[in-house]
Amino acid sequence: MKRFVSELPDFEPGWVWLVGAGPGDPGLLTLHAANAIQQADVIVYDALVNEAILKLAKADVELIYAGKRGGKPSPKQGDISLRLVELAGENKRVLRLKGGDPFVFGRGGEEALTLVENNIPFRIVPGITAGIGGLAYAGIPVTHRDINQNVTFLTGHDAGGIVPETINWEHVAKGSPVIVMYMAMKHWPIIRDRLVGYGRSEDELVAFICNATTKEQKVLETTLGNSVVDLEASDIAPPAIVVVGEAVRLRSKLNWLDAVS
Repeated sequence: MKRFVSELPDFEPGWVWLVGAGPGDPGLLTLHAANAIQQADVIVYDALVNEAILKLAKADVELIYAGKRGGKPSPKQGDISLRLVELAGENKRVLRLKGGDPFVFGRGGEEALTLVENNIPFRIVPGITAGIGGLAYAGIPVTHRDINQNVTFLTGHDAGGIVPETINWEHVAKGSPVIVMYMAMKHWPIIRDRLVGYGRSEDELVAFICNATTKEQKVLETTLGNSVVDLEASDIAPPAIVVVGEAVRLRSKLNWLDAVS
């Protein structure tokens, strides 16, 4: 193991690494991510990055908070991207650390394109996305061969903060047995109505998972028909993942986290 770790890549000055920190539990970091954190001169991190993960950094690291928590003030995306270019131009090892995976609703592609435009060398380090890791910690498999042979991942709001009109909600409702949604709580009543309006049963199971994979994780199990009222009565709050489908039913048998707590 020590020999393997010693062969991980060097983080060269002037480079930017776009790294996924996973859904919250520090144990879900990849070795590449941990390696990057320990070598970085400056870390530009999002709100969803667990503070315990930042403690892995070297003592003299520069930490720059980039916000990105839904509904909270954050720097503009363009400013963040250009800041990465500026820091790399100072010959620093620049780590852009994002919750989950940088290329799964993480805007990592936008930042990487800015680096390309400015001739900044970069590396992409994938992370475990909350839509998979968060469900696993809730005891809900994303796929199960007796339930679904496909799954749809979607975001509940677009760049303007409204329900995305580019999503074909009819096709999603009718064609995907399991739907996993990021950033969907703000507009959940609208999304619920669209799914039901296009044929999903009001009795279909839904789970809301907030603070996934952390000690603060909470799960609300309900149905499409009852979900709006149950959500309002609960203490579930963003950041959260929403999953719709029969896979939720397996949680009653696969809820391993509560069993070991």
